[in-house]
Amino acid sequence: MAELTDEMKEMFQKASVYPLATASRAGEPNVAPMKSVWLADDRTIWIADNYMKKSLANMIENPRAAIYVWGPETNGCLQIKGDASIVASGPDYETMRARVKAISERFPAKSLVVLKITGVFTCAPGDEAGRQLL
Repeated sequence: MAELTDEMKEMFQKASVYPLATASRAGEPNVAPMKSVWLADDRTIWIADNYMKKSLANMIENPRAAIYVWGPETNGCLQIKGDASIVASGPDYETMRARVKAISERFPAKSLVVLKITGVFTCAPGDEAGRQLL
């Protein structure tokens, strides 16, 4: 497992929308914007499943995923890869559900995607694009 640095965590916190990339077992790709995303700890990202269809189906078939961290306020960009698991009950799920419901009761918070970070890559343009950082 890779552990985010303080600089990476700061970039992550400054982003507001996180594109989530998944692929089916057959390799059919999908990218969807995620808003309810948090760092659970230095090695784990939580993503609320509010309206996932293809992303969730893909992660059930193929539990590898990537999150893209970028925004005007981030001063760079990161691609964070990881192993995904789906949690639909228990204390972590309840914590995520409470966070989502505090934002808006209209969000269903159907399940929690737990992304265990396995690698971090730079995606800034230039000679270093794609270089593994962790």
